[in-house]
Amino acid sequence: MKEARFYEPAGGGLVRCLTCEKRCLILPGRRGGCGNYLNDGGKLVHLGYGRLSALESRPIEIKPLFHYWPNSTSLTYSTWGCNFYCPWCQNYYLSFTHPSSDDPFVSPERLVDIALRRGDEGLSASFNEPTVNLDYVIDISEIARKYGLYSMVVTNMYFTEAVIRSLINSGVDGFSADIKGCPSMKKGLVGVDHSKIYRNAKLAIDLGAHVEMVYLVVTNTNDFDECYEWIIDNHLRYLGSSTPIHINRYYPAHRWLEPPTPMEKLLEIRDKAIKAGIEYVYVGNVGVPEFEATKCPRCGKVLIARDGYRVRHFNLSRDGDNYRCPRCGYLIPIKGKYTPGK
Repeated sequence: MKEARFYEPAGGGLVRCLTCEKRCLILPGRRGGCGNYLNDGGKLVHLGYGRLSALESRPIEIKPLFHYWPNSTSLTYSTWGCNFYCPWCQNYYLSFTHPSSDDPFVSPERLVDIALRRGDEGLSASFNEPTVNLDYVIDISEIARKYGLYSMVVTNMYFTEAVIRSLINSGVDGFSADIKGCPSMKKGLVGVDHSKIYRNAKLAIDLGAHVEMVYLVVTNTNDFDECYEWIIDNHLRYLGSSTPIHINRYYPAHRWLEPPTPMEKLLEIRDKAIKAGIEYVYVGNVGVPEFEATKCPRCGKVLIARDGYRVRHFNLSRDGDNYRCPRCGYLIPIKGKYTPGK
């Protein structure tokens, strides 16, 4: 166990966790809603610190991140628990299980060493929600930075603002950020202030990090006109036209048995997003390379072609740390270096 970085005493032996925007008020001897933080005599401790549930080297494109260290691999790690309850969660066996002292412990130093020996370019907190694993993620990122490795997270982005700043200060500079829905949702995931996800994504961008939004379009849940129009409007208002968005197909999982998202719905939302002015709109979880290609917003040239979560064609001109379309010179937002032939 390790003392948590973000909490405050709340009187009467209670503590308030300040890791995520749920800000759990925790009784003595009890855990917060995610199951990872325990009130131990007025001190908040991280029970799941270093208790891994999965460890695997994976392509960065699978996160999905298409404009961040293209064609690299990241050592992807997870612990247990989540601060949300998405009834369609595909990793429910990780997200809805609490950590135990019987789970294998891997120190941050050991994890970075594994990434270096495997030849990964970075590390990724994924599979379960990194919010509940915050102290471990920060410690890993600080060490990884010393060895030239990147750090990124796949997250519901429901951090407090202080946590966003701390993550970026530690070396985390990539966010694959899920947008679960909108304020007018009536089922599935209610009680969440979805606007805070955009607030945090904007803050991360303002602090120099790379953000890509991921909208899982769940049938008869968050796929109605008012909802996706709210998502598109907020994307442009807070994040700007050059921030990529992935419009992904949902498949039934866990407790949610609605049918898979129709392709027609995905393309409808894609077309609305493009028409509204978002420059990089991708359609995922459908296995169609055409929908995952990066095209120049100015001249339409295919710049990056992807297939099977790998880059098959990369045609960008390098201009210092910037990448440009070789035909018209348009600046294409890419964070990090392209890794050829991996």
